[in-house]
Amino acid sequence: MTTRFDRGQWAQSGAQTVRPGVHRVPLPLPEDGLRAVNVYVLEEDDGLVLIDGGWSIPESRKALEDALAGLGHDLAEITHILVTHIHRDHYTQAVDLRRLLGSRVYLGSGERRGLELLGELHTDQPVGSLRTLRRAGALELADRIEAMDHGGFDPAVWEAPDRWLEAEELRFGDRTLRVVPTPGHTRGHVVYLDEARGLLFSGDHVLPHITPSIGFELGDGPGLPLGDYLTSLHLMTTLADATLLPAHGPVGDSVHRRAAELLAHHDDRLAETLAVLGARTLDAHAVAQELGWTRRKVPFEDLNPFNQMLAVNETAAHLDVLVARGEASRACEDDVNRYARCVPGAGVGTDDGASVPTQASV
Repeated sequence: MTTRFDRGQWAQSGAQTVRPGVHRVPLPLPEDGLRAVNVYVLEEDDGLVLIDGGWSIPESRKALEDALAGLGHDLAEITHILVTHIHRDHYTQAVDLRRLLGSRVYLGSGERRGLELLGELHTDQPVGSLRTLRRAGALELADRIEAMDHGGFDPAVWEAPDRWLEAEELRFGDRTLRVVPTPGHTRGHVVYLDEARGLLFSGDHVLPHITPSIGFELGDGPGLPLGDYLTSLHLMTTLADATLLPAHGPVGDSVHRRAAELLAHHDDRLAETLAVLGARTLDAHAVAQELGWTRRKVPFEDLNPFNQMLAVNETAAHLDVLVARGEASRACEDDVNRYARCVPGAGVGTDDGASVPTQASV
């Protein structure tokens, strides 16, 4: 039986057993509103397999060491680290542990271009997100984010994995993990499904109490990140239901239930975004300022600059889905995208050629 933990206590340090041989270890994220990232420890006959690695900071390494000691293990037993996506709180400590221990690191192949850009640009700033922010009309906010201290760039923690993953199966002892690509949060995000035990290690794709940011990565290019995310969420409902083991937050009871809630949330958000447009032509920054944020409907101006960036870029993602569905049009003026609601029966201004699931298709 899965052990569940109080919502307010999930970030407390130490290992918590969710199934025999499967342990959740929250690792600290200092000065981050998410509080912690969950690393999962799988006990196998020939060593330990980690799902995600954590952020490469001393506090995280110490917390992992202490948690493993409490389970009767140590770092040297870690043989494989399966990372869900490229963000630093998931990937960078995996690379550090490989250098220390010789562990093998795995990452979805869709993240390859992001890592290449890190090497080319020598920065781990979200350059693609900053471009999106400027196209959304938030030029001053983009300048503020770019000028912030992002902690410096360390190329050593952004080395390539030992293995790039496709949609495939991985076997460790008697455990088979199915790799399921789930683009949206990042292009190369993957989840790991243990079908025999009914467990889904969901990374940031399906989270129990928050919705993940969409398309938050270094590079950018063609595509529709929110459309990809909705399609990936719908995919979760076609797989056998499983216990939700997320990267942030407590263990959940049903992947299907939470995926359905997230799909419904985004349908509501699309409707709210369209309503804000009304009969006006607006950029995404202007629309974001009229929406409420988080479940508490916090005003945009009360968010810190980093979360304002996420809010604006998420609004742009929703507006682009409305364009793809033919409910809004988009025109670029002075390198800023501006959106207008489509009149029924009128032509659509632009078309991304993307297929976006609607609530009826879920």
